Amino acid sequence: MSQQKSASCLVPISSLLPADSPRSKGEDDGHVRLLAESNAVLPPILVHRSTLRVIDGMHRLRAARLLGRTAIEVEFFDGSRDDAFVRAVEANVTHGLPLSLPDRKAAAERILAAHPEWSNRVIAGITGLADTTIGAIRRRPTSGFQQSDTRVGVDGRIRPLSGAAGRLRARDIIVARPEASLREIAEAAGISPETARDVRRRMRRGDDPLPNRMRDAKSQSALSRRRPVTPTAMNLEIALDKLRRDPSLRFSKAGRSLLQWLGVHQIDPDNSKDFLRAIPPHCTATVAELARGCAEKWAQIAEELDEQS
Repeated sequence: MSQQKSASCLVPISSLLPADSPRSKGEDDGHVRLLAESNAVLPPILVHRSTLRVIDGMHRLRAARLLGRTAIEVEFFDGSRDDAFVRAVEANVTHGLPLSLPDRKAAAERILAAHPEWSNRVIAGITGLADTTIGAIRRRPTSGFQQSDTRVGVDGRIRPLSGAAGRLRARDIIVARPEASLREIAEAAGISPETARDVRRRMRRGDDPLPNRMRDAKSQSALSRRRPVTPTAMNLEIALDKLRRDPSLRFSKAGRSLLQWLGVHQIDPDNSKDFLRAIPPHCTATVAELARGCAEKWAQIAEELDEQS
């Protein structure tokens, strides 16, 4: 969506090409005469520099010709042809002779074809249509628009189209980087910090990162193609090693005590089977109860730390 305008200058009218206009019926002759008969100083027209094609101002250009002028004040636009068309739609929606509703819908279809990754709100803002109207155009069976699993919002940020996709992405980030903060997870996955918090809570409980309502066939298929979420010994060791190298912990008595405590209570998931085999059958229920109690305590600690992060 990047685009630039330059300072205005006089350009020979004969060098300019007609607009790639979103107006299906062309210019309005009555409006051209009205502009020619007025004594107002009209703003420069907007022209695509690389093609010398008018983007906005065909009525003003025709009025200048009607008055016998050979040059007109121009602002040049630097950008792609698709960007130039978007700018033409924006200009004709916000000022001058407004585009008709059919023309705005046709413009929305063309913009969707060029930029399927843009959100409904972005295209609605350009065309002056409701975002629900853009959504209806996008969903037409005959539209043939290229599908994208992300959307670029009004703020320029890229977000997953599906809430499930964002949660699954957050899950992968947590597995790869268990020490990452909620803010880091949220930014990398394109979700809110609160959603990142919920994903991490679910994973620590051993639950699916997707709520029941999101577990449709597509999400389950995507989930089945990914690695399991069980943390590896390497991931846990990396997280602990990062803490051990933190000066604020290494050089304080309380910090060293914390590191020692974490080291003692760390469980290596990859070697836990060896310990499980050593448990006598008559002790398994007691050990299971102890494990559940420890897991609940650790979950409470994690919740409290999440609230502080």
